[in-house]
Amino acid sequence: MGKKILGSAVCCALLVLWTAGWAIAGAHGEKPVKKEAILLVVFGTTVPEALKAFDNIEAQVKQAFPGVAVKWAYTSRIIRDKWRAEGKSLDDPIVALGKLLGDNYTHIVVASFHALPGEEYHDLVRDVNAFKNISGSHGRKILVSRPLLSSRESMETAAKGLLNHVPKTRKPQDAVVFMGHGSEHHPGDAVYAALNFWLGDMDPNVHVATVEGQPRLSDIIPKLKAKKVKKVYLMPFMLVAGDHARNDMCGDDPESWKSELTKEGFDVECVLKGTGEMPEVVKIWVENIRAAYSHFK
Repeated sequence: MGKKILGSAVCCALLVLWTAGWAIAGAHGEKPVKKEAILLVVFGTTVPEALKAFDNIEAQVKQAFPGVAVKWAYTSRIIRDKWRAEGKSLDDPIVALGKLLGDNYTHIVVASFHALPGEEYHDLVRDVNAFKNISGSHGRKILVSRPLLSSRESMETAAKGLLNHVPKTRKPQDAVVFMGHGSEHHPGDAVYAALNFWLGDMDPNVHVATVEGQPRLSDIIPKLKAKKVKKVYLMPFMLVAGDHARNDMCGDDPESWKSELTKEGFDVECVLKGTGEMPEVVKIWVENIRAAYSHFK
């Protein structure tokens, strides 16, 4: 999100606050009644079949935090615009945050459902901090939870969770390649290499490659050939099995991963299941929310 877009979003959110009278009440020194919310922040998807991942996430979060309001925000303007054209209004994180404060929520966890601390995660933290600085706190507390892969323990737990969802029909000599998005944020992109290490340590025929980062599929193919792999399972290491999974990974386009691997002589099977559909993986995000939430006590 550029500075111009950020400024517009913050202004819209502050307008919501003033309209609701929140800023005026805070200025008069009134102590607000504690009211808690969790704002689930995702990139979003326009693939209806992929939305079941969001249903699973919301169910797990509500089970972990009974009685706490749960709201959603999409970071992708393109996806928000597409849904708006179909009559469904979705907010970006800053506007959603402004509405929560306008509704007098006092303790809010902005829950990052990013895979790693890459560019989008740092943008979210920056935007939330900018909003807090402009709006003022007035006794309210707003915290951003950590992304999925933010510790050694979460890396190991996530790797085990991913392997639990590899099809049972897969044979030990078959390879599994998870598709990650990749990041232009180089420290964040290095997390994929770490995940590759954990997965490879647990199963030497399991790999991670990325669409826009490192390693690439072209880095993995020579390793598959060296091991004389004949069959490859493709799975998304993404929150939802959305556009990337259905087109870039498993589409019929000549440049899709499925097409490239088939051209190289591999038998390819696609598994369209996002990490948001994997309870063990979602639990890591939930625990990150809980860690942020603990600072409210």
